[in-house]
Amino acid sequence: MVKFLLWCILLVFCWPLALLALVLYPIVWVALLPFRLVGIAVGGVFALLGAIILFPARVLGGPAKL
Repeated sequence: MVKFLLWCILLVFCWPLALLALVLYPIVWVALLPFRLVGIAVGGVFALLGAIILFPARVLGGPAKL
């Protein structure tokens, strides 16, 4: 909602820039999508490595479950 209100203010003050932003936003979003996917994959790899490294500590030092 805030982005929409800012865009409306930009439309009032400088309508060519607002229309250019409206056209370029989907193109920029699609161009940045691979970087988001790489970020998700790298985060998953780090989570997996952390789980592998901490697994022995969980097995040996974890609380007993009754």
